[in-house]
Amino acid sequence: QVQLVESGGGLVQAGGSLRLSCAASGRTFNNYRMGWFRQAPGKEREFVAAVTGAGFGTYYADSVKGRFTISRVNPKNTVYLQMNSLKPEDTAVYYCAASSAFGLTPDQARYNYWGQGTQVTVSS
Repeated sequence: QVQLVESGGGLVQAGGSLRLSCAASGRTFNNYRMGWFRQAPGKEREFVAAVTGAGFGTYYADSVKGRFTISRVNPKNTVYLQMNSLKPEDTAVYYCAASSAFGLTPDQARYNYWGQGTQVTVSS
């Protein structure tokens, strides 16, 4: 069982930056691929980024590539999402998730555990 708690959301102006954190419980954190997803008002939840268990492999949605960076610190059981050059269309609730499936995937169905989400609002 893995419990995930996100933090770091807030209100920021367009062009600004935020860093989201996701703290995980459990002693097998490095066994899980970790992902970030987001859901904007009135839209489906979508994939943002994922990172391998050791942290050396990453995968991004085209919409955030070059602006967002996913990373993890396994001794701290924490995964991060550094978000730069934020745009109003990045406004959403951001969720972290853990996957025991092999390889990185944007498929939400392959993620076993989810956090409660943190709100990010980007003003124009």
